[in-house]
Amino acid sequence: MEEEALRFATEAHGEQQRKFTNEPYIEHPKRVAEIVRGIPHTSEMICAAYLHDVVEDTAVEIEEIQEKFGAKVAQLVGELTDEFMKVNYPHLNRKTRKQKEVERQANISAQAKTIKLADVIDNTPDIVRNDPGFARKYLFEMEALTRVLVGGDKELFDRARREVAAGKEVLKMK
Repeated sequence: MEEEALRFATEAHGEQQRKFTNEPYIEHPKRVAEIVRGIPHTSEMICAAYLHDVVEDTAVEIEEIQEKFGAKVAQLVGELTDEFMKVNYPHLNRKTRKQKEVERQANISAQAKTIKLADVIDNTPDIVRNDPGFARKYLFEMEALTRVLVGGDKELFDRARREVAAGKEVLKMK
């Protein structure tokens, strides 16, 4: 099932590229899955790590994830999908959307929190290195988010908090 999730995510993300590096977008979910693979995990967590951005960033619907990968993977992907994206809530400014997303993610499952921590670990150094202006906003958002991800894997929680702190140090933020 994990190989099928990787294939599906690769096809769904298609020609999408990561900002700044222009690498194929799928490299990010692959790294997130590898981070999750380094701690106690389930196969469903690895599948969800590969698929964590497909509903948010592609035309794939959560129902398709459930049909192809089952209820548990769909639940995790759903928990990892930002419900307060600009597309769905255009009347909310970024700060309000991110605050609402932090409140929502405080109540997601421990497995979803673990995958989200891996996502933060992979994204943070890239954003700090390549977009210091945006990173100043992003780091405060991730500081707030990681606080509520307690209950996810302890090792990844500590690592994510260190990545955010290191990013603030690099940018000389308080």
